[in-house]
Amino acid sequence: MANRWLSWSWGESGEAPRALTIGVFDGVHLGHRALLERLRAEADARRLTPTVLTFDPHPLAVVAPEKTPEKLVTGACRLRLLRESGAAAVASLRFDREVAALPPEDFVREVMVRELHTRLAVVSAAFRFGAGARGDVAALRRIGGEQGIEVVEVPPRMADARRVSSTRIRTALRTGDVEAAARLLGRPHLLEGLVVRGLGRGRTLGFPTANLEQIEVMLPAEGTYAAWARWDGKLRPAAVHVGRRLTFEEASTVEAHLLDTDADLYGRRMTLAFVQRLRDDARFDGPQSLAAQIARDVATVRTTLGPLPPPAALQDPGACGTGGRAGG
Repeated sequence: MANRWLSWSWGESGEAPRALTIGVFDGVHLGHRALLERLRAEADARRLTPTVLTFDPHPLAVVAPEKTPEKLVTGACRLRLLRESGAAAVASLRFDREVAALPPEDFVREVMVRELHTRLAVVSAAFRFGAGARGDVAALRRIGGEQGIEVVEVPPRMADARRVSSTRIRTALRTGDVEAAARLLGRPHLLEGLVVRGLGRGRTLGFPTANLEQIEVMLPAEGTYAAWARWDGKLRPAAVHVGRRLTFEEASTVEAHLLDTDADLYGRRMTLAFVQRLRDDARFDGPQSLAAQIARDVATVRTTLGPLPPPAALQDPGACGTGGRAGG
């Protein structure tokens, strides 16, 4: 099975006995991090290798494609966050129809025991596995007990009396509430893209913008945001517009006006860390009215971000979504 379905993204260590947690881990949010911290602690106490098993693609892309959620982080960012949260090894299970049809008993025996040498499973109360998601924590205790697997159930991480989840984060982003998303993620929502040439309208208005394409993750709702921008190790505050250029009847874009710089960014990868939504998208009477509003947006960004340090995720040169020149 290892040759057919299982691949290693980080830290394969042969047949070492493992403490294992399983999930998609999209966003690696506060709930995920609580689970990973417990995994590391329990593994260290038993001298096991703390290991994460995740899926590629998302299981819903196979069993219910119309319900596949938008990504909160890129695959590379997810791997880094998993490592930073305590995983000594990360394996990916190629999810297809054959895997989806595995009964819970076969999943435990073939994947968890035979391939991953699991001795301890650390899971949340919401954990489900096997064909039709028929397996739950009770089933894992029963089946795992027969296979020599101890099971530790981790209580959910709560925020505002509700469970922290990727679904809650996506709901916040759909309404533009990037501050709520950041509270649940434990860091700002990050968006990475390639800077490409636009139509130059921002420059003619006196506010040149970096136009981003090749974006893999979920966008927040249309509107204007205060954000931090990072490229090539540099950091600048930015006024970011997400959505259509209504005044000019143009298609949707993500464009960032970086304060206090006019660097040539074409062909570079840039990361935006969203801090606060400033306003809804709007249509203006013409270029002059739009330019006046952008000037007000820039002033608000200075007020909003001026006294704040940049997010820690952007201060680290190796952090998520901080690449150099495309292809480099």
